[in-house]
Amino acid sequence: MAESQFDVIVVGAGNAALCAALSAREKGARVLVLECAPKDQRGGNSQFTAGAIRFAYNGVDDLRAIMPDLSDNEIATTDFGTYTEDQFFDDMFRVTQYRTDPDLCEILVRQSFKTIAWMQEKGVRFVPIYGRQAFKVDGKFKFWGGLTVEASGGGPGLIDSLMDSAEKRDVEVWYKSRALELITDGSAIAGLRIRREGKIQEIAAKSVVLAAGGFQANTEMRTRYLGPNWDLAKVRGTPFNTGDGIRMAIEIGASTAGNWSGCHAVGWEFNAPEFGDPDVGDGFQKHSYPFGIIVNANGERFVDEGADFRNYTYAKYGREVLAQPGHFAWQIFDAKTLHLLRDEYRIKQVTKVSADNIEALAEKLEGVDPQAFIETIKAYNAAVQTDIPFNPNVKDGRCTKGLPLPKSNWANVLNEAPFEAYAITCGITFTFGGLRIDVDAKVQSTDYAPIPGLFAAGELVGGIFYNNYPGGTGLINGAVFGKIAGKSAAEYVLSR
Repeated sequence: MAESQFDVIVVGAGNAALCAALSAREKGARVLVLECAPKDQRGGNSQFTAGAIRFAYNGVDDLRAIMPDLSDNEIATTDFGTYTEDQFFDDMFRVTQYRTDPDLCEILVRQSFKTIAWMQEKGVRFVPIYGRQAFKVDGKFKFWGGLTVEASGGGPGLIDSLMDSAEKRDVEVWYKSRALELITDGSAIAGLRIRREGKIQEIAAKSVVLAAGGFQANTEMRTRYLGPNWDLAKVRGTPFNTGDGIRMAIEIGASTAGNWSGCHAVGWEFNAPEFGDPDVGDGFQKHSYPFGIIVNANGERFVDEGADFRNYTYAKYGREVLAQPGHFAWQIFDAKTLHLLRDEYRIKQVTKVSADNIEALAEKLEGVDPQAFIETIKAYNAAVQTDIPFNPNVKDGRCTKGLPLPKSNWANVLNEAPFEAYAITCGITFTFGGLRIDVDAKVQSTDYAPIPGLFAAGELVGGIFYNNYPGGTGLINGAVFGKIAGKSAAEYVLSR
């Protein structure tokens, strides 16, 4: 291998990878980004997100620092609330069932605000998520669920902003360049074997940051680690996240960590393609279920649709859908809540039926036992506690009583035409198992010592999410540890 002209090579070109590249460049390192996709499909899973990003903030002054173009009128007509570090910790502990790595979780939460401010300084524009995270009640918008901000332009806007920033700072990007193998000198990272536009070559590398995503687009790995039927799940995002970064590191003795049988998976349009469609983006998701009910092929409910804000349930309910007969379900709404449905319910690529009464709707629900469905609706309607006020902005306690499976909040009698139903299956976002890192994003060996010159960030890191995750935490996780990984890699090289 010829002497490398780069100090840090970043494998991947999504949010975590580009934050790593910018951070390493900020420290004076010469940086190369390897993107296995062609340019028009760059950005990994980040390209397919809606761009929502969770971070701790103490009030509107913090938000104004992140969104300097926030208007006085927006502030006057919006209750942004607070989302303190303690609230963030509480959500992480509760949602992961207290399994999240305490050291990594502390870094994630405590660095979240500083990191999003750093991203804003690097040219990423952020805006409030009015369309999905705030409902207008009594003339004022109120944000809920600790998720307030998204990247302008969603995932594509985030990637374009980070990539523009990287290129302005002389970060080199190679497209159609897949990393195949890490090369060592016997102890430390010495290079990478890659396939660039169909040709195998080796690049000398003083340090490598792995940020190439999880193994969700690898059918064989999904089935091996997540279990039976996961080969049948749709992939919400890029087809290029096939676990290569994880595999390469394991081959040179990296330790693994986290929830290898777990993943982020959601209710997803039943007839969506195998992989994400960039033209549709996140539009195949179906996340307004707290305001209706979900039934399976037996015509039965199988989850508490109102257990919590959708931010805290949607990433685990995809697994529940996959476990149903035929691996599908239908979401049911009536006229009272149709105005609350998110924009994704109004796209053209949707499997939808409607009717003027429940009996007619039952006959249109393909694959569902119609009589059992009607009985489910009757029992559900009779159990709704209508004396409790309905309020979509808070956990309103409007519940059912007497059902084997309760609905804990936002329960409405389904009795007002028109009735609408949407068919869903399971869409996998990213996997939770991955490489073991320390708080400096150094990849650990099976002897629990850092592998010199190897760092990691983003989806391919294990130990942070278990069973579930709070919405918007994937992007901030990638950004926080991407920034740390880039800084650590640059400091490692420049100190040698």
